[in-house]
Amino acid sequence: MSSESVETRRHHVVIIGSGFGGLTAAKSLKHADVDVTLIAKTTHHLFQPLLYQVATGVLSEGEIAPATRLILKKQKNVQVLLGEVDNIDLANKTVHSHLMEMESVTPYDSLIVAAGAQQSYFGNDQFATFAPGMKTIDDALELRGRIIGAFEAAEVTTSQAERERRLTFVVVGAGPTGVELAGQIAELADRTLAGAFRTIEPNDCRVILLDAAPAVLPPMGEKLGLKAQHRLEKMGVEIQLNAMVSDVDRMGITVKEKDGTTRRIECACKVWSAGVQASGLGKQLAEQSDGTEVDRAGRVVVEPDLTVKGHPNVFVVGDLMSVPKVPGMAQGAIQGSKYATKLIKASLKGDDDPANRKPFKYFDKGSMATVSRFNAVAQVGKLEFAGFFAWVAWLGLHLFYLVGHKNRFTTIIAWAIAFIGRGRGQMAITSQMIYARLAMEQLQKNGTPLAMNISPDVAAAEPEKAEPSEQKAAG
Repeated sequence: MSSESVETRRHHVVIIGSGFGGLTAAKSLKHADVDVTLIAKTTHHLFQPLLYQVATGVLSEGEIAPATRLILKKQKNVQVLLGEVDNIDLANKTVHSHLMEMESVTPYDSLIVAAGAQQSYFGNDQFATFAPGMKTIDDALELRGRIIGAFEAAEVTTSQAERERRLTFVVVGAGPTGVELAGQIAELADRTLAGAFRTIEPNDCRVILLDAAPAVLPPMGEKLGLKAQHRLEKMGVEIQLNAMVSDVDRMGITVKEKDGTTRRIECACKVWSAGVQASGLGKQLAEQSDGTEVDRAGRVVVEPDLTVKGHPNVFVVGDLMSVPKVPGMAQGAIQGSKYATKLIKASLKGDDDPANRKPFKYFDKGSMATVSRFNAVAQVGKLEFAGFFAWVAWLGLHLFYLVGHKNRFTTIIAWAIAFIGRGRGQMAITSQMIYARLAMEQLQKNGTPLAMNISPDVAAAEPEKAEPSEQKAAG
């Protein structure tokens, strides 16, 4: 590289992740005198709070997952790279990623790590085979196939015991995702599918919301938790608290009670929404930074300015950062990214002294969870309210944060059809939705690389390896 090119090279900011943290960071640098490279393992920006509506047929995946490249196409200082990050080298200030068999090494001057988190099974990863989580589009589509497929199987079977098992849905985890999903399964059965079958009544299904905690929606407090619980119970959802899942298999789950006794719940469709585990990149950062630690969920215990100890140019935001009283929600990621990019822009002007940075201060804008149509719970500061007005506030907030006018418009139409009417526009399911994850696991067992590593020609050349070993897992 010539001396001239070195002199004219702009400050390079690398962003890892295309979620709320990563996308906000990229947009915040639109008018900055920097070059930005955003590296993400998916082609889309996922609006994760609405995944459960994809799983229950209300919304399509395109409405909540627009293409990152298209969102940023008019921002000329941004390059989007598809790939999974393998390694962050703090000493050499490089990020290593791969796409299929192609390796990329991207140098940085400033780094923003917004790699997010995945579902946690608390050391029981084998549960995932029969109880998928709710963190990706793949998860949501698989769950849609399993939920609707359970009703279809119940219509066909002639065994009463098997019919009851097929019509039993268990949602593990009574946080916002679990509450919202349980409510939507109940409404799907009671409203959309009513009268569509001949040998079953869909609203005879059993929806169970189960948690090891003693309350529903613990972060939102006892008052709102009880309101959500009472509304779900009125809809026919069974709430089982102080109940810990000790085993999951094809036929159902085993539950351990607070007194140590165990019991079985025979069920076909199981959903896991009971915890998160941060990206493994957090541990990498901690190991390379003397004095930096990660918490039990793998989140990086960052400095007050959201940086890694000894590296004032490396910021960790979103679900990967551990900051007291900052929840793992979109607002934490958005505010953290804006704070980090503000410091980067200040450093370009020579106005940033890492030793005298003002600490990141989180502004709590509240939290919300929808329970059913026309009913939600909301907490804004000390104000707590529930019911219709909370539901309207929830609608408005989620529409505001959706990316793209088209997506907002089509989402409003889909909500009107589902909540005012009885229909749902996304009820199609395929075998691929249910079995694809198992097929990918089988490929891995056979020694074939997965996901971002596998090239289309390899997949086409080895179709026999894509057959899952236990297709009955869908049951």
